Amino acid sequence: MKILGLLGWSGSGKTTLLVDLLPRYVAAGLSVSTLKHAHSGFDLDQPGKDSFRHREAGAREVLIASGTRWALLHELDGPEPPLEELLTRLSPVDLVLVEGFKASRHAKLEVFRPSVGKPPFWPERPEVAAVASDEPLPGCDRPVLPLADPGAIVAWTIGFLGLRTGI
Repeated sequence: MKILGLLGWSGSGKTTLLVDLLPRYVAAGLSVSTLKHAHSGFDLDQPGKDSFRHREAGAREVLIASGTRWALLHELDGPEPPLEELLTRLSPVDLVLVEGFKASRHAKLEVFRPSVGKPPFWPERPEVAAVASDEPLPGCDRPVLPLADPGAIVAWTIGFLGLRTGI
């Protein structure tokens, strides 16, 4: 599995870009999964539902299954697992897009909008392989990709990671 992270400040458009890229990777014949880091607690379950009640009653894991999907909710007793451990829980695919996990050293595409008013990550982060921006970035020593052209970003990703497409 090839891994590419999306790195950027809140409000830079990481999720919007990821959602724009996904159907293009799939159209190119690639199987893709995503892994998203949540900074605070989150819940996929809903109060009052049986599965929620199972967890509240003390179940360490609750697997919810239907004819169209399944999800495993796992309660942690210790520290958050590192990205490398979480990746082993995914089924094999061609590409995993990772949103978050800034501290991990996997290759990343920085989503940078100067209008957000925050400094870029790329000058201090060697793992940033390219930057997707809505403005030119004079002095950037990485490829600068047009944020408004997801097709160009997909083409760069395929070449950079050496992915084999079905096209």
